[in-house]
Amino acid sequence: MNCCEKNIDTEQLARFAKAMGHPTRIEILCYLASLDSCFFGDIHNELPIAKATVSQHLKELKDAGLIQGEIETPKVRYCINKENWEKAQQYFNGFFETKKEKVGCCAS
Repeated sequence: MNCCEKNIDTEQLARFAKAMGHPTRIEILCYLASLDSCFFGDIHNELPIAKATVSQHLKELKDAGLIQGEIETPKVRYCINKENWEKAQQYFNGFFETKKEKVGCCAS
């Protein structure tokens, strides 16, 4: 499905937006974006929240495709999913660039 005549998958954009809709998830994404990869423990040490809460936030980000995890028994290494990261950037940029020159009833 196109959004405002842009090549935007609106369902995927909504998944990205929902996953990014929590401040802790934004912090996790910022942290991971500053590194090539890191282990769960590194993320947990960076955030002042319970391990179970960190796990839930990581699951939401992973389910949306923004991050990926690789099991290195007994640890899990996380990193940004670069392909979807770029897709999210493209979709959000396209979405916010949809402003029309002639604005409807809200024009002043």
